[in-house]
Amino acid sequence: MHLLSSSRSFLGSLLVCGSRKLQSPPERRISDTRFNAPLSAEEVARPVGVCTMMRLPYQESAEGLNAAFIGVPLDTGTSNRPGARFGPRHIRAESSMVRTYNATTRAAPYNSLVVADIGDVHVNLYNLKDSCRRIREAYQKIMAAGCIPLTLGGDHTITYPILLAVAERHGPVGLIHVDAHTDTGEQALGEKIYHGTPFRRCVDEGLLDCKRVVQIGIRGSSYSPEPYKFCREQGFRVVFAEDCWSKSLVPLMSEVRQQMGDKPVYLSFDIDGIDPSFAPGTGTPEIGGLTTHQALEIIRGSRGLNLVGCDLVEVAPMYDLSGNTALTAANLLFEMLCVLPGVQSY
Repeated sequence: MHLLSSSRSFLGSLLVCGSRKLQSPPERRISDTRFNAPLSAEEVARPVGVCTMMRLPYQESAEGLNAAFIGVPLDTGTSNRPGARFGPRHIRAESSMVRTYNATTRAAPYNSLVVADIGDVHVNLYNLKDSCRRIREAYQKIMAAGCIPLTLGGDHTITYPILLAVAERHGPVGLIHVDAHTDTGEQALGEKIYHGTPFRRCVDEGLLDCKRVVQIGIRGSSYSPEPYKFCREQGFRVVFAEDCWSKSLVPLMSEVRQQMGDKPVYLSFDIDGIDPSFAPGTGTPEIGGLTTHQALEIIRGSRGLNLVGCDLVEVAPMYDLSGNTALTAANLLFEMLCVLPGVQSY
């Protein structure tokens, strides 16, 4: 009886702080106010609750949203190390560290846009073409809702069916493509759809405004003396990683903004665009890449553009046990959210 009485007294003391009772932790739900508010670690511990992107509410569709995080856990199109199918799950887990306000750019996305996590596309891991169909249909619904998708990949194959849906609504789009590779191959092993061909297929289908395409961070060995001939023939601007070494990319992004103008732009960021010393958790790493602060300059330099969609692809978390690659991806996706049209600064 003495122990029970002591326990009750101790529990009672935990429930009272001075004269103020501690409140139950808030539920993760769609807010009753105009905007959704991610859970704060000042109120609810980071490991608590269902794992959603940025600790946002989850909803099943894009209806009523200005922007949505969506996962595409597919790596069937991978040519080297698999594992990007686990990217969305790990990016979401690491995103609990990302807070709600961008203190550097002063962007307050959750006070400006209605945002939620709408889950994952139900891909078919055994049939890449069927997965592309499923992705396209899922993004057609997002586009129809007037929502801007922020995609967690998945290998880079997924950008092709995403852009099929985006171009249906917006017409041919400009493209800011950060990557070690141009992903403009014609085929491999007789297949025309895999993560080395998405932008070749986009050109074939007229999805890109080719005079408004810039590829940044390109590098690595090749199978021919002219691996970038196709890109140049289309009018793409190819910025090699060597041309980015030891310099700020703020001047480059000023030129890119002029090139893109006010027409629709899509931002596709392959994590292997960043040097593997910063982001080793990817399937096709290439040395000599961009730094994380250059990645921030590229994304922040996209502010003011008419962005209609963004993706972050090729995170294969098992090759980085520290979790830093997924954490980097989560931060870059937050930065993408912060530069979307309509986001206000405070």
